[in-house]
Amino acid sequence: MKKLLAVAALMLPLFIHAQSKNAAPTTYDLVIGTYTKGESKGIYVYRFYEETGKLAYLSEIDDVSNPSYLCLSKDNKFIYAVNEDGKNGGVSSFTFDPSVGTMKFLNRQTSAGADPCYISVDEDRRNVFVANYTSGSLAVLPINKDGSLQPPSQVIQDQGKGPDASRQEGPHIHTAYFSPDEKYLLYTDLGTDKLNITRYRPSKPQPLTLEESVSVKPGNGPRHLVFSPDHKHLYLVQEMGSAINVYSYGGGKVKEIQSVKMLPKDFKGTNGAAAIKITPDGNFLYATDRLQASAILVYSINPETGMLTFMERDGTYGLNPRDFTIDPTGKWLLVANQDGNNIIVFKINPGTGSLIRTDNHIELGNPVCLKFAPSE
Repeated sequence: MKKLLAVAALMLPLFIHAQSKNAAPTTYDLVIGTYTKGESKGIYVYRFYEETGKLAYLSEIDDVSNPSYLCLSKDNKFIYAVNEDGKNGGVSSFTFDPSVGTMKFLNRQTSAGADPCYISVDEDRRNVFVANYTSGSLAVLPINKDGSLQPPSQVIQDQGKGPDASRQEGPHIHTAYFSPDEKYLLYTDLGTDKLNITRYRPSKPQPLTLEESVSVKPGNGPRHLVFSPDHKHLYLVQEMGSAINVYSYGGGKVKEIQSVKMLPKDFKGTNGAAAIKITPDGNFLYATDRLQASAILVYSINPETGMLTFMERDGTYGLNPRDFTIDPTGKWLLVANQDGNNIIVFKINPGTGSLIRTDNHIELGNPVCLKFAPSE
């Protein structure tokens, strides 16, 4: 059945979605990272149709161990994925053909740490940056001309701990995220409650230099972050505290201007805030919370101040919404329910930010990371 869907998906763009070179694409590849401890075997690619929000299977690459988080190069010709394999953490590289959605393995290198959980790549494809969660380190791996990876050239090992002895017994790096101008790389440390800002100089053998560490509320456990489209504000979701901090941003400096709680006042149970994203027009922010709190929250963004106003809280029709993504047109939001083994497609109300569930979804084992790439 998957092969039939793949053939259909490959033919449709040729006859239905053909466009001029100057037209905006209407079809995209959805690249999906997974945990391979269950039914999943690796990385999957589905064709996503912007007009309808529908998905069609294209391809997969097997025998890739726990590619729980991945990223694509700016030209969409390469995929880089972590291998979240405990102490044997790794990073794998692949060629990618977005026109047909196929991948080819290049090589694997060590992540120089345990349980890598996040990866990013600079626009010039000089280095990838890997957050090793369990060991609390950040690794930089240079990229060869053919897209393959070299061994790590720099490893930053954090030190310290937080007040929660069960979760913060040591450092736990959770993200590595570029400032819009790529002059700075920001990374979060859940274990020490810090947002760290490093200067990025790609020409240097060790390109990252720590410039500032910003503390969050003790025990909140910072996780992921996102910049506003105008680059004036930074939003940080905190996993353990289920809160979002809003910062003004400029020149590698941040200043907290707001903090909002994600949990209802009467909530009792387990929680774990995860992903955070903003619509392309900058009007709405979304964030997921996992475990017994499983939900996605909608906030409007004040265009002048960048501050958040709570709009609504929605279910994700699955367990443990680990990640989600907003398509490049801003019309659709897709949620990956890691333990629900599905990806659900929602339509975004452009006026209110409300999420409307559609009938479009796919069943897939332990989806963790969703990334879009133009297919045309």
